[in-house]
Amino acid sequence: MTDLPNKQMKTKTKPVLLRNLNRTYSARPRDIEPRWYLVDASGQTVGRMAARISKVLLGKHTPLYTAHIDTGDFVVVINSEKVVLTGKKWSQKMYHHHSGYTGGLKSFTAREKLKKDPTFPVRNAISGMLPKSILGRKMLKKLKVYAGPNHPHSAQKPVPLVLR
Repeated sequence: MTDLPNKQMKTKTKPVLLRNLNRTYSARPRDIEPRWYLVDASGQTVGRMAARISKVLLGKHTPLYTAHIDTGDFVVVINSEKVVLTGKKWSQKMYHHHSGYTGGLKSFTAREKLKKDPTFPVRNAISGMLPKSILGRKMLKKLKVYAGPNHPHSAQKPVPLVLR
């Protein structure tokens, strides 16, 4: 080691602990610090936007992802009334709801549903991409969808989420 230059001798590497090499890391709830993201839905296609947002809600964008723990972040979606559906989906896509009684099926087109509740298409698309369990419902509570450009979460300082 004496023939090495001084620059290389100054850098020290930490020894690798051999007992931790074969262990899988599992995140704990106390290890997770959720962040807040802001998504502007104006001009965005519903399905593509929902796929990216559901990935953030699940926590798959972080290296701490653990399937049985909620490692996701909060997402605030604004301008949900200005989303885009491709093709003829505004008039042909149907949403169905059944009351449980005979003849209790109610059907709405995407345009009718958007007029009634501007946040429904975005929320419905994202909830369809999350797990159908207690953990999935917990993740859905981290989604905040607003029809207009205003939201009450400015104190959390949400960072804009880049959708590709």
